[in-house]
Amino acid sequence: MDERTKLFQKAFILSIITITYNILEGLISTFLGYSDETLALFGFGLDSFIEVMSGIGIAHMIVRLKKNSYEKNDSFENTALRITGVAFYLLTLGLVATVILNVYTGHRPETTFWGIIISVVSIITMYFLMNAKLKTGIALGSEPIISDAGCTKVCLYMSVILLLSSGLYELTGFAYADSIGALGLAFYSFREGQECFEKVKSGINTCSCHSCKNN
Repeated sequence: MDERTKLFQKAFILSIITITYNILEGLISTFLGYSDETLALFGFGLDSFIEVMSGIGIAHMIVRLKKNSYEKNDSFENTALRITGVAFYLLTLGLVATVILNVYTGHRPETTFWGIIISVVSIITMYFLMNAKLKTGIALGSEPIISDAGCTKVCLYMSVILLLSSGLYELTGFAYADSIGALGLAFYSFREGQECFEKVKSGINTCSCHSCKNN
């Protein structure tokens, strides 16, 4: 097995780890977010499920790139991007609408303890995946795989937002901490939705957002 094949196998394994982790994170976060009535954690879990759809498209892309170096998206990838983009926009609308309702009614979560735990685990996991994907993409000279590392970096940012909002509420009881965290997640969800449709328009699965370029 040559080095290039090994690197593509590594990239594929990393994509499967990402998908599996996001499924587990989504299930746990939405359950605990609903139980504890914390919008930030519930929204974080929904985002994880959307990332699963994105991850399936990435895994398909890696298999395609392994067979040939042609980097233009195929129809499956473009369809996955459109579905993922719409889902991110719907999540954005849902989070913003619920934040407005929560502020109006003065709703407070029962606890944000699990948001702290889940976000810490997510930060560690996303940091590992981001670096591993980046190194693999650079070694292959593959912009799409490097781009995937950039998108994982956005997931890390969202985990930090969850940690800060959850920690602030747990430590101070600040009424709007959870809502502020949810708005932060809505912002990045909107950006990710834009990114999906930009990838479809360009025909290449690479990031154009600032956070991706910084990689």
